[in-house]
Amino acid sequence: MALRVLVTDGMDAGAMEQLRKDGYEVIEQFYEPDQLGAALRDFDVVIIRSATKIKEPQIDAAAGSRLKLIIRAGVGVDNIAVKYAEEHGIQVKNTPRASNAVAELALALLFSCARNISIAGHTMRENKWEKKAYSKGFELSGKTMGVIGYGRIGQLVGAKGQALGMNVLSVVHRNKPEGCECETMHFVTMDELLSQSDIVVLCAPSGDKPLVDAESLAKMKDGVVIINVSRGANVNEAALLDALNSGKVKAAGLDVWLSEKDPNWALASHPAVSCTPHIGAGTKEAQKRIGAELVDIVENFG
Repeated sequence: MALRVLVTDGMDAGAMEQLRKDGYEVIEQFYEPDQLGAALRDFDVVIIRSATKIKEPQIDAAAGSRLKLIIRAGVGVDNIAVKYAEEHGIQVKNTPRASNAVAELALALLFSCARNISIAGHTMRENKWEKKAYSKGFELSGKTMGVIGYGRIGQLVGAKGQALGMNVLSVVHRNKPEGCECETMHFVTMDELLSQSDIVVLCAPSGDKPLVDAESLAKMKDGVVIINVSRGANVNEAALLDALNSGKVKAAGLDVWLSEKDPNWALASHPAVSCTPHIGAGTKEAQKRIGAELVDIVENFG
């Protein structure tokens, strides 16, 4: 019996073609949460991106069936109940080859915040010449950038920041990555990172509480810049909006949102916010790398 692969959120066409050439039966179909678990029973492998969530109810419905592998086409796996899946004999894999695309977007959002690119461009499309209003940007060179989450993406953000002349701080929660610390990169406590950073970049998985909330914002410098390319749940959006309105936060660059079906439009439309609709891995190069990685995982599994 051919291995059956369900693709719920789309994937690189070349990778899809390769899987079919390999003899796998590949089905593209999105399922609503209440239908997904039962559907998974008919597949050996499911490949998801951000829109699909496989949590305890879906795993309970699929448990004991032919489903043996969940693959997240991307870096983060917090839309999957990983431990619960593994306890039920279902492997979980991800594809970290999108990391550079996400890191580049973090820097793009930071440049936009530093030079008012988003709002200045918007006003020009309204036939307004606001040179005086938007000629008060800042340079990145010489600034201190705190990167919360120093995994693959965080390390790439840090390296790019150092290349631009920034000093980089991060926090070690488990094992300290080797070869990172140098004159322009140091590991510190969270409180030190928050109090010393001119820019705070979020690259960590989401946890039990937001990384940016009223409490953490109070510890940051006045005029700090916040960049989030991790998960929407890492930011208390109401607290960030209040901090933008008060001037505590100078600007924010956001690619991820607490809700993608109904984003916080007041935050997205704030003149000090540069934002994108979760396009971190959205480059041709990243999608091809992810596709190749997906093929490798399925071929080695099947």
